[in-house]
Amino acid sequence: MVKKNKNSVSVRDQDRRCHRLIEKDSFLKPFESKIKNRFSKINTTEARLTGDKISLSDFASGHEYFGLHLRGNKWVFREWAPNATAIYLIGDMSGWQEEKRFELVSVSEEGVWEITLPAETLHHKDLYRLSIHWPGGEGNRIPAYTRRVVQDPESHIFNAQVWCPPRPYIWNCPDFKAPDEPLLIYEAHVGMAQEEARVGSYREFAEQIIPKIVDAGYNALQLMAIQEHPYYGSFGYQVSSFFAASSRFGTPEDLMFLIDTAHMEGLSVIVDLIHSHAVSNEVEGLSRFDGSLYQYFHNGPRGTHPAWDSRCFDYGKYQVLHFLLSNCRFWLDAYRFDGIRFDGITSMLYLDHGLQRAFTGYEDYFNESVDEDALAYLALANRVIHEIHPGAVSIAEDISGMPGLAVPGSDGGYGFDYRFAMGVPDYWIRLTKDMADESWPMDHLWFELTNRRNDEKCISYAESHDQALVGDQTLIFRLIGVEMYDKMRIHYDDIGVNRGIALHKMIRLITIASAGNGYLNFMGNEFGHPEWIDFPREGNNWSYHYARRQWHLSEDSDLYYSTLKCFDQDMIKLVKTAMLLKYQDISLLYLNDSDKIIAFKRSNLIFIFNFHPQSSQTDYQLNVSPGKYVMILDTDRPQYGGHSRLVPGQCHFTHSETSQNRTMHYLSLYLPSRSAIVLKTVS
Repeated sequence: MVKKNKNSVSVRDQDRRCHRLIEKDSFLKPFESKIKNRFSKINTTEARLTGDKISLSDFASGHEYFGLHLRGNKWVFREWAPNATAIYLIGDMSGWQEEKRFELVSVSEEGVWEITLPAETLHHKDLYRLSIHWPGGEGNRIPAYTRRVVQDPESHIFNAQVWCPPRPYIWNCPDFKAPDEPLLIYEAHVGMAQEEARVGSYREFAEQIIPKIVDAGYNALQLMAIQEHPYYGSFGYQVSSFFAASSRFGTPEDLMFLIDTAHMEGLSVIVDLIHSHAVSNEVEGLSRFDGSLYQYFHNGPRGTHPAWDSRCFDYGKYQVLHFLLSNCRFWLDAYRFDGIRFDGITSMLYLDHGLQRAFTGYEDYFNESVDEDALAYLALANRVIHEIHPGAVSIAEDISGMPGLAVPGSDGGYGFDYRFAMGVPDYWIRLTKDMADESWPMDHLWFELTNRRNDEKCISYAESHDQALVGDQTLIFRLIGVEMYDKMRIHYDDIGVNRGIALHKMIRLITIASAGNGYLNFMGNEFGHPEWIDFPREGNNWSYHYARRQWHLSEDSDLYYSTLKCFDQDMIKLVKTAMLLKYQDISLLYLNDSDKIIAFKRSNLIFIFNFHPQSSQTDYQLNVSPGKYVMILDTDRPQYGGHSRLVPGQCHFTHSETSQNRTMHYLSLYLPSRSAIVLKTVS
């Protein structure tokens, strides 16, 4: 039975969606016709893919057609290689030689090749690859849709592997539904999550790291470097096999165990998906797969990313859309991920990849530099994700601020649920690297923290893995420096350490409280992990020293790291208990650049920050609604590494003053230097 495409949109409906988008942002009005053209292109592209006869999610099932599959008592293998003249399966079953019985047959004019083999021909864990011939050449290739790739530990050669275990993984939590609450994301890399200087595994992560995440209070886990990548040091961002979970961390069932374990603990799991580019490797990757440079990618210079030395997809090509949309569905279906974070969207959206470019006006979003094919792909990817898994979340990593990116399709947007507030961590870098904190401009800080599109939900963060990669430093290291190595003992009084500890807490608190609808933390940063990330490479003599997490630091009660961990736990608990991120009514109550004071209200909580390095304020007046306020958090508590200058749980009552027939109500507060407090309205 043919299933009709539910997402088909009429011209009238397109106009209605465009009107909704412009209603929310009047600056889009001059670009109304271009916006309508984009909607038309998205829907025309979808109609081209589905023929208006099937749903987009049905179209996005190429992984069930291409690749190797056991169907009944036969193996069926298919590959798309339009420039090929001959293809052979080679591997353990053929002695790694081309044999006539393993030659694929061309079955379509579009370049689809196929072979059918008896079930006993291939066995679980057999290694194989393709030998592809093309006009003027030939080469070995890893199948594009393969779900398992392994590397020989001695030769370091990658091969596809038959993966057909006798017993499939049985899910312990098959009906998991993510909690209906704002995202508190714990960003993690499986390989570098262990204390030892080596590559960690999926199962070790499930057994040792997930309990730490649950204990920290986060409700979502974002996994990096899951798609197979040949170079470990690429941090997973140079992908070779898009449908294969990296085997360096374990088996597919091990990854399922990790996700299942997270689900049993109430954590949703988001996969970091790389569709912005692909590794340039030819044997392991998709580059020159069938002898042509333009099979999956653009031809000529446009097909190569100048900064990343990688290949750029042609998002206007039918087969590429089939490949990438199927990849979105695959990770949701096969591994039961609860969402997808799309990396490097700015690079996709603009023909110049957004390199060395400031986005200063709306014209930048509607001129000839925009890759309209890439934008259409992203809109369709979101349709697939939400059609397959209505509860799944999609997150865009975009620094340009493209309007409508995180607006639902029904409201005229491109369908992402969230976007990253990437300007916030960049601003913290500028402040902590280039300016003494007594010079931090409070007005600029408040602008950066709250500078976001009101119609789009965003994830805020003070730092992610990006800020900790080699060449940069973690936030805590920028604040303290090398003193972290020998002066972090609680009873060792050091002015530099005290400054860093105080600001680290304040930065994280003001970021989570003011800057979005969700929050992200990279593993270890919650306790101020002291060192940056550097993977094994020739430049560091292939060392794993910086490709690990030193959890023992946070568990040593004699070190300040344990106090930062305690603060982060209580901060996350407060945000969850108050359901803070569900409320968008953030209002600035007071800002004084000279005193370095910022006070704002969100929901029924008042956040007050004194960033001044020396001046503690006594009897500082803050205009508020009349009533009683109780202090429910202060960064100066001794268990947080503070100086205990405030009374925990202290109650404050408003005072009143009448002038010119107007009564003002205010609090009179003691605000210690480099500290923050949170007050809750009691009555």
